[in-house]
Amino acid sequence: MVFRFPCRIGTCRTPIDIVACELIAGEIFPKFVVKAILYPGAVITSFTEGKIVPNCDHILTSYKSNMSKAPPTTDLKQLEVITGSYLCVAGAILGLIKRGRMSVCGLILVLWGIVREMFVGKYRSEDVCVYPEMIVTIVIALFSMRRDVRKLIRCCRFDSIVKWLSN
Repeated sequence: MVFRFPCRIGTCRTPIDIVACELIAGEIFPKFVVKAILYPGAVITSFTEGKIVPNCDHILTSYKSNMSKAPPTTDLKQLEVITGSYLCVAGAILGLIKRGRMSVCGLILVLWGIVREMFVGKYRSEDVCVYPEMIVTIVIALFSMRRDVRKLIRCCRFDSIVKWLSN
């Protein structure tokens, strides 16, 4: 559980929950794509809670049964959180193939959207919440970029810029 944010199924607690809600509501992708995204998390959740591993066919029933028929305009008000969630999930999938920073951008976007809703939005403080795990995740992600920042600083030193301009 990283945050708590109102969505179509009630309260979403992870970026995958928000992405699954949007994919189910949009009905653009086939159901097996949504099941493939949700199943690893359902297996881990069943192990941590001591429950049996869910059947792949019944994984969408909890999402669909709680799904409200909210108009798409409500999603536009939560655009930062939805977009950041998509970036987090896509970055995690692409991170299996190649290292990248898409998930970090997604996390920052989600955090920005949630904090904006906390201070400006219409939700009560009980509905919207950022847990400490979210802050720890962002700090760890930013510290993983330290090596890239050092390379950037080394290449942009004053003497190397002067030498480049003199050529």
